[in-house]
Amino acid sequence: MKVLRDTSILFGRSMRHILRSPDTIITVAIMPIMFMLLFVYVFGGAIQTGARNYVNYLLPGILLIAIASGIAYTAFRLFTDRQKGLFARFHSMPVARSSVLWAHVLTSLVSNAISVVVIILVALIMGFRSSAGVLAWLAVAGILVLFTLALTWLAVIPGLTAKTVEGASAFSYPLIFLPFISSAFVPTATMPTVVRAFAENQPVTSIINTVRSLLNSEPVGNEIWIALAWCVGIAIVTYFFAMRAYKQTA
Repeated sequence: MKVLRDTSILFGRSMRHILRSPDTIITVAIMPIMFMLLFVYVFGGAIQTGARNYVNYLLPGILLIAIASGIAYTAFRLFTDRQKGLFARFHSMPVARSSVLWAHVLTSLVSNAISVVVIILVALIMGFRSSAGVLAWLAVAGILVLFTLALTWLAVIPGLTAKTVEGASAFSYPLIFLPFISSAFVPTATMPTVVRAFAENQPVTSIINTVRSLLNSEPVGNEIWIALAWCVGIAIVTYFFAMRAYKQTA
């Protein structure tokens, strides 16, 4: 199909840019790794989570922070291509219009996956161990891909509509901060009532709890369905508004 062929070509173009500038992936991975080092080796002894290994408890939240940080580059790349007039150039060529956007989305999925793998490798060095089987790891990968996809479509909106490069990437700051008000670092039961109510009813907490349970071979209960509902719901809503913004720029 023409759409698939055009998407693969444009995806290859985007990935070549990333491979030529690996600092993008390094930058995305460094901040979460620094958080992981800080919380494990500085604050870890004072934080009571009930887990025998704090790295195991911490890792799911760190992965979500990395993804939230990584999708800012998707908005940046879209903004840059739009400012350079590449969208208009591609649209004047026999290129499927949807492939231009999907190439950026696939690039986000792959680059964020690389960052996640790097962070997991560092966590293993720090003592992370998982008793999860292959199916549990596949479930974790699926949830992280869905979460990345949902946030990527969210990133597309400012990437297509922002007036400045700062505005294109600034939207990610609240997303990076969101895991700090969740079960990522401490159990929500230790939080004040109002903060706890917010933490327990925002999307990040259910995703973190699900990933943590899967990695530790613990029952996931209804958390997995709540996590999937959040991911799919956000993806559908953001996809609608992203495509609407894309049509206005086409």
